Amino acid sequence: MEYTKTLSHNKRDKHKAKETGKRWTVVSIASIPLVMTLGNSMLIPVLPTFEKELNISAFQSSMIITVYSIVAIFLIPIAGYLSDQIGRKKVIIPSLIIAGIGGLLAGWASWKIDDAYWWILVGRILQGVGAAGAFPIVLPLVGDLFRSDEEVSSSLGIIETSNTLGKVLSPILGSFLASLIWFLPFLAFPVFCLISVLLMIFLVKSPKKKEVKIPFRQFFKAIKLIFKEKGRWVYAIFAIGGILMFVLFGVLFYLSSMLEDRYGIAGLTKGLILSIPLAALCLSSFITGKKIEKNKVLMKWVTFIGLVLLSASVFAISFSLNIWYLVSVFVVCGIGIGVALPCLDALLTEGIEKEQRGTVTSIYSSMRFIGVAAGPPAFAILMDLSHKIMFYSTTAICLLAGITALFAIKPKQT
Repeated sequence: MEYTKTLSHNKRDKHKAKETGKRWTVVSIASIPLVMTLGNSMLIPVLPTFEKELNISAFQSSMIITVYSIVAIFLIPIAGYLSDQIGRKKVIIPSLIIAGIGGLLAGWASWKIDDAYWWILVGRILQGVGAAGAFPIVLPLVGDLFRSDEEVSSSLGIIETSNTLGKVLSPILGSFLASLIWFLPFLAFPVFCLISVLLMIFLVKSPKKKEVKIPFRQFFKAIKLIFKEKGRWVYAIFAIGGILMFVLFGVLFYLSSMLEDRYGIAGLTKGLILSIPLAALCLSSFITGKKIEKNKVLMKWVTFIGLVLLSASVFAISFSLNIWYLVSVFVVCGIGIGVALPCLDALLTEGIEKEQRGTVTSIYSSMRFIGVAAGPPAFAILMDLSHKIMFYSTTAICLLAGITALFAIKPKQT
């Protein structure tokens, strides 16, 4: 009897330890999108400060954000291919270190060099190189580490929540750090990277990888075959992911401009207001990731409903410029984006074989980066033309994404 009880206790202890290990693994992996998002979005509310301190134009300050995204867009597929060939951690950890060095260079140049602008751009390019090999590789890593679709979906929901949490914290943290020392956001980033590196080294175990390396030509043929057989829904997810990021960063740019230009709200107060719709996005991502489990049909319909919500809320923005009306509508906008993103992540990660998963999901990440880079300048141009044209055209794009989700994504019930 005592022996049986001891065995039972041992099993429970092992199960508890295993579950704790899984939770820490997810937390460690989730630190990567949080850190990468902070590294970019944290600078957006303090660009006017950079313009004054560095004596540069608005266009030059926007390049501090743009070079990061442009470098990442081109390098992400290469990083995805490498992660498929040599392993996820072997790409992620060096990438985090490179990103940290980039932040350190930008901060040091701001501190010590009189004409620091071009050195800052070099630092931001390094950060973009690091970002290319860090966040995009997180999606296939989650798919590799967890066997059940429920665990994958739940973990991806947490990853997407962490990414959004970074967006929520960015305007607040960036404004606060810059109020202490204007270049402190640059120097804070390497510290965040170091924490993430340590978590990855000590708390994330790499899945066993086959020793046989696939020649590039054979690998390329396999990728072509995937797009030939599954191209309809894969292309749809790529397009929808890019559109969601385009709309998210475009409307954030619009709200940020309205708060400062129309209402005279800037600094930390503006950061706190911007964080409200992003918090709604964060919470909805977390809940959706928990609820969708492995039901791919449900993922499709949740994505569609999210896009309908997004379309309606973007259209509704054109009715009033009242500040609290705008914030309320943007909350609905955030919920629409928040419920769609974890579903897209899960559909793509669970629908591609492990050998090609890193490359395919990295292309998806590139599409999202294109949306991030294109949103603010596109909205700036449309704002100069007409606010109504801006929101009617954006509504049409969102409706097109919804129709694409409805007809192109056709998963089988699981």
